[in-house]
Amino acid sequence: MAFEPPDLSGRTAFITGTTRGIGKQIALSLAEAGCNVVSTGKTVDDSDSDLEGTIHDTAEACENRGVDALAIQLDLRDEERIEAAVDEAIDTFGEVDIIINNASAIQLATVEDLPANRFDLLTEVNIRGTYLTSRAFIPHLQEIGGGHILTNAPPVATDRSSGQAAYAWSKMGMTFITLSLAGELESAGIAANAFWPVTAIETRATRYFGLGTEEDWRTPDIVADAVLELLDRDPAEFTGNAVYNEDILREAGVTDLAEYNCTEGDPDPTSAAMFDAEYERPE
Repeated sequence: MAFEPPDLSGRTAFITGTTRGIGKQIALSLAEAGCNVVSTGKTVDDSDSDLEGTIHDTAEACENRGVDALAIQLDLRDEERIEAAVDEAIDTFGEVDIIINNASAIQLATVEDLPANRFDLLTEVNIRGTYLTSRAFIPHLQEIGGGHILTNAPPVATDRSSGQAAYAWSKMGMTFITLSLAGELESAGIAANAFWPVTAIETRATRYFGLGTEEDWRTPDIVADAVLELLDRDPAEFTGNAVYNEDILREAGVTDLAEYNCTEGDPDPTSAAMFDAEYERPE
């Protein structure tokens, strides 16, 4: 059975890191489901990067799917800019009930090879950025009586990550913040959950860092569909979870994940997962 997306008409999502890759696909999939989108990121002009895509391109693609969209330039290291972006989103749409912490800096290197300033960047963008974005929305979510905070980060099922300690630490920090928020906000009807792919996803990062080949990857759609399924869950019933996308889709009744493969044949998660066997699902 294929995945059947929920109807998100009338809802609005604030998504970080929508320029390309997973964040862009999440934005487009939510738009397809009727959700208005706030597209945020650093790239606002094609001349700003040697890579394709801007936050405006994503916003326009969302609007082409029949929803309203707003593009806001955002540096997750800038607390004042985050607060201004949150205010702008709320002023524009009235209510923003979906917050998706997707943006992350990535650098895979040993402790010996990774300089302190790069460690600081990973910490500031990934952990602090998730903290500040979520924190800025809490009063609004409490005022409207609920919502979802979702974070693109892994279940904490490892005690080490040789060769990528700084990145792994920063992603686990994103998870810890999200799970802590779940306990803090549960009484307000606000759900906080983390989601993470079992296999590597076809993005620029997987290609750049050599995380397998196309045979090992799934498309970003599998992450976006898992997000849609999480948004269809009752916040009062499903919060404080860190889930794998494939698991949540199977729970939703998806019996064949082949549509998400980049090539014929299912990928091998142990050869392509970002943290290899160290992030295997616990039995």
